[in-house]
Amino acid sequence: MSHAMVLAVHIAAGGCGLVFGVSAMRAAVMGSQRNRSTLVYQAAVTVLTVTALALAAMSWNRLWAFAAIAVATEVAVVGAWWTARRRLGMWRPWYVRLLCGSYVSLVTALLVVSWGSLSAWVLPTVVGTVLVERAASHTPLVAN
Repeated sequence: MSHAMVLAVHIAAGGCGLVFGVSAMRAAVMGSQRNRSTLVYQAAVTVLTVTALALAAMSWNRLWAFAAIAVATEVAVVGAWWTARRRLGMWRPWYVRLLCGSYVSLVTALLVVSWGSLSAWVLPTVVGTVLVERAASHTPLVAN
């Protein structure tokens, strides 16, 4: 697969993740762990991760940090799925943290590519962490 083709799939998956991630986070915060938006979001993140790794492999010295973000984002999405499936202890706030944290990673990567500055790394992390923790602390502990 050519670089242009992988990049096109990567951009499409990223856009899909950014759009459906909003609904997935809203559902998570409101007490629902499974809906179509969440499934589409998780699939988009998986495609995004695979294509990010392929793009990074094509230019490792320049893009290795994006490979790390992609893997961390996928780990968070899989962790959210696993947490919701197992429902151990205080699982719901952790589900919100993992799912919403993965979205912060998507926004961070988008801003880093768009802005290319240190603030692109710091701003979404600082703001996102505060918002995610606030959402997790107000998450219902029982399903609605």
